[in-house]
Amino acid sequence: MAAAAGKPRDDVPVNDEPRPAAMDAPAPETVPSAPVAEAPALTPRAITLSVLTVVLAVLMAVASAVPLPYAISGPGPTRNTLGDQAGVPLISITGAATYPATGKLLLTTVSTAGGPGYPVSLGDVLRGWASSSLSVLPVEDVFAPSQSRAEIDQANQADMISSQEDATVSALQELGYTVPTTLTVDSTVPESGADGVVEHGDVVASLDGTAVTSFQDLSAGMDAVQPGDTVTLGVLRGGTPTDLTIHTTDDGTGRAILGLFIDPTFDFPVDVSIKIDDIGGPSAGTMFALGIIDRLTPVDEANGKVIAGTGTMDLTGEVGPIGGIQQKLIGARRDGAAWFLAPAANCSEVVGHVPSGLTVVRIATLHEAREAVVAIGDGTAASLPHC
Repeated sequence: MAAAAGKPRDDVPVNDEPRPAAMDAPAPETVPSAPVAEAPALTPRAITLSVLTVVLAVLMAVASAVPLPYAISGPGPTRNTLGDQAGVPLISITGAATYPATGKLLLTTVSTAGGPGYPVSLGDVLRGWASSSLSVLPVEDVFAPSQSRAEIDQANQADMISSQEDATVSALQELGYTVPTTLTVDSTVPESGADGVVEHGDVVASLDGTAVTSFQDLSAGMDAVQPGDTVTLGVLRGGTPTDLTIHTTDDGTGRAILGLFIDPTFDFPVDVSIKIDDIGGPSAGTMFALGIIDRLTPVDEANGKVIAGTGTMDLTGEVGPIGGIQQKLIGARRDGAAWFLAPAANCSEVVGHVPSGLTVVRIATLHEAREAVVAIGDGTAASLPHC
């Protein structure tokens, strides 16, 4: 039982009788008091130092609370694309047989503070600089100065939806499915060969006389074209077949491009639904595609192994680079991964930053990523390429 204030606890014995006064106590001795030393007078120097100390303390307190123009990135959560989220499978498939999986394919993320809606203080920045798992960058290197938090969240969500769609197309095509696609022109690149020639709403139907029924067809056709070559693009304009002459340009890497922004729509032979909350951006595309493949094949590719990874996925099955690779490596190892699939274009950032116990495999395409998962699962991964 707890004691009440001002009263003894009832579980402790207490003597309530008054204590008798001491008998024959000697008179107290009188001790002469010592002289009291006078406090030293404050000098102008001491006063100045005191004032400066107070001012510095106030400035430090203010600086610690004022938002600073930096963004701080750290390891974010991982999600198993072969697992559940709140009891719902992250990847659900209907229209085809699916198979159980015993391994884990972890998509990795980066948590970022700073920018609109999430300011960071001096203390946050100092902790970020002192930590080996955090990255501190000028905020403009991470967020566009004109973007609001709502715009950033909206763009991240749009990228996530697009990555899921592209991953589904690439995974099905890797498995041999045909995915009929309507390639509708949204806009053209200013001053490109298509600018002023191709119109919004045109539907791409052929390239130099060869039918185009998917983005993969269009990309493969452009592989044979040199920058500066002239091609004939067949389109449906208002339903009417029309041939357009386009002078190609260089995309900056030596590859010929038409200068089109395509808005594709797909006729999926298999219905794939991806359920994931609170994560945005395009970098999970590769792990989504691998998860779809594992679920649609009788072979248990991961075979009990915990494999993490990252990378964008385009409609041709190419793995693209992402940001925050070093933080994703840390998050992967933290959550039990022994293997990590990294985009080839990120390898220079991986070297020297691999956590102990994690092996990084270099991948450039979905096909390479799939072969790597199979090799890891069956224990033949020793010859896989590393960063």
